[in-house]
Amino acid sequence: MTAASLPQFLQQYNIVAVLDASHPFAVEISQLAIATCKHQQIPYLRYERPQWNPESHSSSVIRHASTASTSHQLPTVSKSADSGQSQVPNPKSKIPNSPLLLDSFKSLLSSSYLAGQRVFLTTGYRSLERFKPWQDRAVLFARILPSVTALEAAIAAGFTPDRMIALRPPISADLERALWQQWQISMVVTKASGTAGREDVKRQVAVEPGVQLIVIARPEIAYPEQTSDLSVALEFCQSFCT
Repeated sequence: MTAASLPQFLQQYNIVAVLDASHPFAVEISQLAIATCKHQQIPYLRYERPQWNPESHSSSVIRHASTASTSHQLPTVSKSADSGQSQVPNPKSKIPNSPLLLDSFKSLLSSSYLAGQRVFLTTGYRSLERFKPWQDRAVLFARILPSVTALEAAIAAGFTPDRMIALRPPISADLERALWQQWQISMVVTKASGTAGREDVKRQVAVEPGVQLIVIARPEIAYPEQTSDLSVALEFCQSFCT
C-alpha cells in the first residue's frame, strides 16, 4: 500500500473503518493508515499488542511505550536535553546479566556495545542493513524469514551463509537456546515485540547461559485512538457491521 493506492483500495471495497493491527515497528504502515483515514474521514483504531510484562501477560491497555510502566525494565538509554545525543551507560563497565532496553537502533549502533561480541540479531531482515558497518568490528549472526527477499537483504548486509539461519516463528525456547550455544553467542539483539513476538522466550533463555540481551524499544507514534485490549478492538469492528 502507498499514499496513492490505499485511498483507492478503501474506496473500491467501501471500507468504513480501519483497525490497524500491524507490527509495533511497522511505523510507515501505521503513519500511512492514520493520514489516509484522517483525510478520508474514516474511523481508525490502533490495536497495539501488549508490551512484555513479567508479572502479567494480559491485554491491559497501553497508550504509549513511553508512558507504560517501566518498573521491570533495566537501564534505558535517554536523550540529553542539552545536546539531543543519546546518553548510554559505559559499555566497558560490567554488563549485568539482565536485559538492557535501548530507545532505538541508533542508540545501539552509535555505542560500542557490539564491539568484539558474537551477536545474534533477531530483529528482522529490514534492520540488517543498519549493522553492515559493524561486520568488521563484531561477529554478527542473523535469523531471517525463509524468503528470497529476506535472504537477499541479509547477503547485501554482509552476512555469509554460515552466519544466518532462515526460520519461521514461533521459535521454541529449546531451539533458541540451541542456536545460541551452537554459535557461542555472547549478545542477542531483539525488538520489544511483546509475548506475541516471543520476546518472553528470549528473556527466559538469555538468563540461563549468561548472554546479554539488548531490547530495542518500540518507536513512539501518535495514534489518534489506541488499545491493547482485544475485546475493545473486536467491539470497534462489530460496531460497523450491519
